[in-house]
Amino acid sequence: MRKRPRSDASRQYVVTGHYEPPADVPRPAPAPRRRRRIPRWAWIALIVAGVALVVTAIALVVSLVMNGVQMLTARPPAVGTAFVAPDESKAARAAAAGGPADELAAAEYLAAQPTAYWLTPEQDPIGSVGPRILDIAQEARESDAALAVVVYGLPGRDCGNHSAGGLDEADYETWTTQIGNALRSVRDVKKVVVVEPDSLALAPQCGNVAERVEQLRGAIGRLTGTDTWVYVDGGHSNWLGPDAMADLVRQVVGPGVRGFATNVSNFNHTYDEFAYAHELSERLNGLHALVDTSRNGAGAPADGEWCNPPGRTVGDPSGTYGDDVVDTNLWIKPPGESDGPCNGGPAAGVWWPAGAVDLTRDATR
Repeated sequence: MRKRPRSDASRQYVVTGHYEPPADVPRPAPAPRRRRRIPRWAWIALIVAGVALVVTAIALVVSLVMNGVQMLTARPPAVGTAFVAPDESKAARAAAAGGPADELAAAEYLAAQPTAYWLTPEQDPIGSVGPRILDIAQEARESDAALAVVVYGLPGRDCGNHSAGGLDEADYETWTTQIGNALRSVRDVKKVVVVEPDSLALAPQCGNVAERVEQLRGAIGRLTGTDTWVYVDGGHSNWLGPDAMADLVRQVVGPGVRGFATNVSNFNHTYDEFAYAHELSERLNGLHALVDTSRNGAGAPADGEWCNPPGRTVGDPSGTYGDDVVDTNLWIKPPGESDGPCNGGPAAGVWWPAGAVDLTRDATR
């Protein structure tokens, strides 16, 4: 059988295994490729997933911000802590009222100093005390500062001395409950609470230690909460000895108590109060402390006078000092408020222009 000669194209296929038609032979057009449409359900799933991703990212950012705020407020007070200077202070009210130049200068200076605000049932009664805390908390929030308050309304307060008063048992429970509820509602501000100055150190003299302990433990339970740093009465270095004072403090401390406050409304040098705080802390398993430096710039008078002694001056500003025991110093007693009707002063807690001028004579020159 005679073989047909192979074409150039067939020869190419034999050699290369790939057929290419001659250049003069028209090539068929490729079949059009069909575009696949994404189902509607897939689009919906993609959108939902995208929205979920955005929401998750926003939630993460918010969580990080809130955790950052909580970390800042959850830290105890320390050197450098900024405390609010309350607009409601008596110094601020005196400054707003005006008066002679020296009295106005003293009031304006003291109104600008970060100082604890004293909650008393006479000034902030049941029904008003909660809103008062919220107002001060808002001021602290706006100034990026910590809130510091003193709770001072115990039944039989001050054992009938110059600061006598307070509430009966039932009203005291209601009042401190309202304070605690307001404090717990504030979550973005550091809160420092000094509970009933002099209440423990005076108890042996008043003969009501057991009653005081019960009252204070109840109040502490109602006041404590998240990011609230509670300090009980610790007396001062020229009063009860560290052993006696530690025995009293030990009876009231429990969960939620950060430590004790010393030198409240007194004049002892900061160095002496730090040493005393360390002695107390050693007896109280490392409990921490605050030291009041509001009026100790000239130290305590030699005669031991505690009621409006002349010649005193304001001390170092809040947040200046601290160590491993003393969280920091704080102006707890508002300078310019009288200790009582003694040495020319008015009733306890009343604004005393002449006393304010004397205390700030070096600071306002």
